[in-house]
Amino acid sequence: MAIRIPQFSPADPNEVLRPVKGWFVAATLLAALALNLLPLSGYALTLRPDFLALAILYWCIQAPRHVGVGVAWLMGLAMDVGDATLFGQHALAYAVLAYAAEYFRRRVLRFPLWQQAAQVAVLLAFCAALVLLVRVVGGAPLPRWTYFAPALVGALLWPPLSVLLQLPQRPVRTSASL
Repeated sequence: MAIRIPQFSPADPNEVLRPVKGWFVAATLLAALALNLLPLSGYALTLRPDFLALAILYWCIQAPRHVGVGVAWLMGLAMDVGDATLFGQHALAYAVLAYAAEYFRRRVLRFPLWQQAAQVAVLLAFCAALVLLVRVVGGAPLPRWTYFAPALVGALLWPPLSVLLQLPQRPVRTSASL
C-alpha cells in the first residue's frame, strides 16, 4: 500500500479538507513571528513581507474559529515587544487586519489564488499604512517609497503560502483509493 504525496497545487473546490489542528495554527503563527524577527539588512530587509500579517490573514480567512481579532491583537503585542517598537502599533494593525479579513472572508474565498493575491495586497498595504500612521503620529519621520514593497511581496507569496498551509488538511490518498 503506497502512500501518495499530494501535489503542490491548491485544493479543488470540491475537495473535502480535514479540519485544521489548533497546534498547527499556533505553530505557523509562532514561525511567522520568528521570521519577522530575523535580523536582516539591505534588500532582504526592504523586501521582507510581514509574515505574521500574512499568517493572521490566512488563518482568519481559512479558519476563523481558530484565529480572530483577539489572537491577532495578542500576536501584535508579541510583535511589538519583539521588535521593540511603540507598544500597540502592530496590535492595532493586526486586529484591524483580522477584522477586515473576517469581513471580506467569503468574498476572498470565491476567487482563485492569483486573484486573492490582489485583495491580499490591498489588505497588507492597509495594515502597513496603519503601522505607519501610528509611527508618524508618534513623531517618526516618513519612510522612503519602498515602505509598501513588502505588501506586494506578501501578495506574491500568497498563492504558494496558501498551498503550503493547506497540505496538512488534505486527505491522504493511497494508490488503492485512486
